[in-house]
Amino acid sequence: MSKIGKKPINIPEEVNAEISQSSIVIKGPKGELSLKLPSSIIVENKIVDEKKILLVKRTSSNRNARMFHGLYRSLINNMAEGVFRGFEKKLELHVIGYQANLVEEGGKQKLVLSLGFSHPIEFVAPSGIVFSASRHSITVSGIDKQLVGQAASSVRALRPPEPYKGKGIRYAGEKVRKKPGKAVVKTTGG
Repeated sequence: MSKIGKKPINIPEEVNAEISQSSIVIKGPKGELSLKLPSSIIVENKIVDEKKILLVKRTSSNRNARMFHGLYRSLINNMAEGVFRGFEKKLELHVIGYQANLVEEGGKQKLVLSLGFSHPIEFVAPSGIVFSASRHSITVSGIDKQLVGQAASSVRALRPPEPYKGKGIRYAGEKVRKKPGKAVVKTTGG
């Protein structure tokens, strides 16, 4: 049995889970998420000690069912947490002159970034993602953990931190190992 798959998923009071044979829909104060389940995974809704929990079980013990057991438990747990609290990733712009501005255009959010190129870069927010930006930081938030991570990764990929000076976009708290330059290597090399 999977260590992660056998853990129960605690569901807050404000969150409701609708389970059918092949899918699960979780609704909460921040929104609604759905997930299609493979035939080897079933989800049970139970009440234990006046708390709502979900149990993820597998119908067979073949290799695919064992692989999916922990994965789908984690996906459903992230869905429950996302519709209740939401997820966010913070990015920092590390160099003087790099800027992030937020523009609303046609009902969509657009992130306008000045990253040292000859032109500003525009990044349109995918549906379900909300950006907030100050001059040197960007916050990506939403209810779908995978979508938040993908959007943050796409913004970071526009100008990833380079190893010599550390310039670029990085996650908040990310450490960038700097390499010594040519001059340092020459003098210490012998």
